[in-house]
Amino acid sequence: MKIGLGTVQFGVDYGVSNKDGKTPAAEVAAILAAADELKVRVLDTATLYGDSEQVLGHCLPAAAGFDIVTKTPQFAKPVLDADDAERLQQVFHESLTKLNCDSVYGLLIHRADDLFVPGGERLMAALTGLKQQGLVAKIGVSVYDSAQIDQILQRFDIDLVQLPISVLDQRLLVSGHLQKLKTAGVEVHARSVFLQGLLLMDVSEIPAYFAPVRHVLEAYHAFVRARGLTPLQAAVGFVSGLTEIDQIICGVNNAQQLRDICDAANVELDCGEFAGFAIGAEAIVNPALWRLEPGKS
Repeated sequence: MKIGLGTVQFGVDYGVSNKDGKTPAAEVAAILAAADELKVRVLDTATLYGDSEQVLGHCLPAAAGFDIVTKTPQFAKPVLDADDAERLQQVFHESLTKLNCDSVYGLLIHRADDLFVPGGERLMAALTGLKQQGLVAKIGVSVYDSAQIDQILQRFDIDLVQLPISVLDQRLLVSGHLQKLKTAGVEVHARSVFLQGLLLMDVSEIPAYFAPVRHVLEAYHAFVRARGLTPLQAAVGFVSGLTEIDQIICGVNNAQQLRDICDAANVELDCGEFAGFAIGAEAIVNPALWRLEPGKS
């Protein structure tokens, strides 16, 4: 199963198309039970996702064999020192306690730029130490762009990368960085495959912020309809069809959404047919840069 479960919604309100808010604990339990049944292997969380780790710790089925990936704090300092490396380790041990587990599959540097300031190598050394202790199977980083990937591969030995890719955001595919990571033996987890639900929204509901690319979205939806696909099948199928992608991290609000995503991942598509919908503008494809006005569309 190539689908992994993102859990940010378990800890905070998240997503431009999410009208339900934070997922209730009872529904989290139902989602995790469905994930276990569907052979979903990876759960993605982070210390910055509100109380997501704690919710997982309370709701995880006792016999489930999930591979949990969590992330470090963000430091955002001009220089990092031994205290920051110690904080990383302390927060990680707190994550283990919240998750109610002895070890995790993956630990990622949440803010890649933290690695590139003076002292940043201390963070990766701390991750390596945790791996050597058997507390983490794979260490790596969450990235946004090709420049970060280049710097990381030049300076560090990593096992795992999480990165954004979608029908609209094909930058790392076109630049060859997906292949570069696979050549280096790095496991690749895709995120933002729905762009927080933007790719699944009816065109009439798209916020005004996206007006400059409305014509692309209209053309995309017309293309999807002409192929006899649903927006979900197209969005998941495009990323699922990329051989460089090992896991597709998808957030859901209920168990049925997870079932639908897993079903959609079985649709075989020609990824090259989607090349014309790629958008290079980072202000569109990077949700961190979005400036949406609540209640307006």
